[in-house]
Amino acid sequence: MSSRLEKLEAMLEADPSDTMARYMLAMEVDKAGDHDRSLTLFETLMQHEPPYVPAFLMAGQLLVRLGRTEEAKKVYSAGIAEARQQGNDHASGEMGQFLAELG
Repeated sequence: MSSRLEKLEAMLEADPSDTMARYMLAMEVDKAGDHDRSLTLFETLMQHEPPYVPAFLMAGQLLVRLGRTEEAKKVYSAGIAEARQQGNDHASGEMGQFLAELG
């Protein structure tokens, strides 16, 4: 395990509500090739209150890379709705473009 992973794990263990640590850990775990764990971490962020909008984008991209296009479409659609609800037009537009590219 890389020291970056260990540091992020320790940060999250110290404060399980640390959204940024969970997001960074999900990204790092994805880089390490543990895609299922990364998706689980992103799902936790998407179910957080309030949901963490960047997690929808990154989970969608990961699902596309894994060839799970239909799941990615659902994640992007949910992310667009959440981004709009939170007034995040940039994220909504970005996910809308990715969704449109998937057809």
